This record gives sequence, structure tokens and C-alpha cells, in this order.
Amino acid sequence: MDKFDNVSVVKKANVYFEGKVTSRTVLFANGEKKTLGIMMPGEYEFGTADKEIMEILAGNLDVLLPGSDKWKTVNGGETFEVAANSRFKLIVRELSDYCCSYVK
Repeated sequence: MDKFDNVSVVKKANVYFEGKVTSRTVLFANGEKKTLGIMMPGEYEFGTADKEIMEILAGNLDVLLPGSDKWKTVNGGETFEVAANSRFKLIVRELSDYCCSYVK
């Protein structure tokens, strides 16, 4: 899906890691929530309450998923999933554009 129709966008940005990771929240009529954002190169650790599906639209990063000791490389056009109530680490190798879907 290249665009979202009939959605609401929260104007206030989500800003993390001194502005190196930013996103906007997109709300759907059916209650679904996604964020669209950019990650600058760097190392980050995130926590999530909900299951997340991270679609990397462009860029390159490595992810260390919960319960794993092996980093996985993710390129633009690929996705990865993160279990609810967990933490994951990223090493962003180049500017990365992403769409994160939250699954209740």
C-alpha cells in the first residue's frame, strides 16, 4: 500500500534520541494505529507494549529481536515483527524510512 486514505494524523511529532528518530501517528477509522517515521544512523533500543510490525520503506539497519543473540539485517522493502511487551535493539546503518503497525 503506497498511501493511506481517510485517516487522521496527529500533528505533534514523536521525537526520540535527541531528534535522531522521529515519527507521526496515523489513526484509522477502524481503530488501527501506525506511525510513519525516519531514523538517522545510530544505535537505539526501543520497548513496546503492543506487537509491532516494522516495514522498512528505505534504508538499511540491523535488528536484535527479543530472545535472539543474532543480529538480522533489514533493507528497504523488508519487514520484521516484534512481540508485545518486549524490547529490541537497532543499529541503523543509513537513513531509514519506516512504517510501524501496532497490533492489539
